[in-house]
Amino acid sequence: MITGFILRALEGKIVVAVAILLAFALLVPALNLLVPETSAFHIPTYAVSLMGKYLCYALLALALDLVWGYCGILSLGHGAFFALGGYAMGMYLMRQIGSRGVYGDPILPDFMVFLNWKELPWFWHGMDMFWFAMLMVLFVPGLLAFVFGWFAFRSRVNGVYLSIITQAMTYALMLAFFRNDMGFGGNNGLTDYKEIIGFNVQADGTRAVLFALSAIMLSICLLLASAITRSKFGKVLVGVRDAESRVRFLGFRVENIKLFTFVVSAMMAGIAGALFVPQVGIINPGEFAPANSIEVVVWTAVGGRGTLIGPIIGAVLVNAGKSFFTGAFPEFWLYALGGLFIAVTLFLPKGIVGTVQQAMARRKDYAQAAKVSAAAEAGIGVEMKREAAE
Repeated sequence: MITGFILRALEGKIVVAVAILLAFALLVPALNLLVPETSAFHIPTYAVSLMGKYLCYALLALALDLVWGYCGILSLGHGAFFALGGYAMGMYLMRQIGSRGVYGDPILPDFMVFLNWKELPWFWHGMDMFWFAMLMVLFVPGLLAFVFGWFAFRSRVNGVYLSIITQAMTYALMLAFFRNDMGFGGNNGLTDYKEIIGFNVQADGTRAVLFALSAIMLSICLLLASAITRSKFGKVLVGVRDAESRVRFLGFRVENIKLFTFVVSAMMAGIAGALFVPQVGIINPGEFAPANSIEVVVWTAVGGRGTLIGPIIGAVLVNAGKSFFTGAFPEFWLYALGGLFIAVTLFLPKGIVGTVQQAMARRKDYAQAAKVSAAAEAGIGVEMKREAAE
């Protein structure tokens, strides 16, 4: 059963994408650590961290594609799951600072000492252990998605109403995390990290490993998403997207199908956030901003929703463009992003990858039709010759 599940994930284009990601996981760190800085092939550490951030965004877009592209759930709150995973990692990194903080308190983070907290809140206990923190990276976003989905899907909230509720959820979380009495650093968030599992978080080697882990985790999640969508469950998932009432009429529990997919997607988003934080060096309530979740929708639409690979490409391309425009033309970036989304909606409704796949399928159909036509003409010619001979 497990073997069949894995084999279903090994579609041709998915294998190629995973191979490219794994090649990058080896090549980029090697060019950063082993090639001299004077060489034209050397990749500086800041570029490694920047590309690692792009891969985290790509994983977030992949998570959204699983629910939007295959289940028809347009979530405008996936930034919340991303941020919660990031906060879980940030809490672990803050506990690793210990007495090396500004105030020298071995237990309380600096912001708690500054705000006159007397003891560590109960939800911070255990976050000094890496394995426990990683469980929270999965558990907290997954729990929120489960509770939210349980009520929303069983109430049969669909379409734009569900999208608005997901956006309201992430906005409410943003307001809550801005409060100093929440115990998450308020407006400033969590920062000034020192080390991760004993390694200096600022070291070149650590940055390279984090990039490699981002590429590897993106590969694993891509295989998982491919296996899910290519399975029998995936066929039902697409049925829910295209004709939910018919799937419900056939006896499937649509709310359970949606809930499972939503929870898996949220966990993937949490992993993306956890990998994002040590590479960027900070997590604050701004990551909950509804605009961030809307940007993820843009990445997915640009790359092509319902393709798995498309959102990865879209996330990398859009964020690379953002890095360029915010440096060269910072005042025009939002206009460029809006124009890009409008252009894709009008001229590439299936996104980059979806349009390419459609063109290839059309070309294949034309070639097949040409072969059939040629065979038919050949058959007619043979029949006419036979009749003439008779």
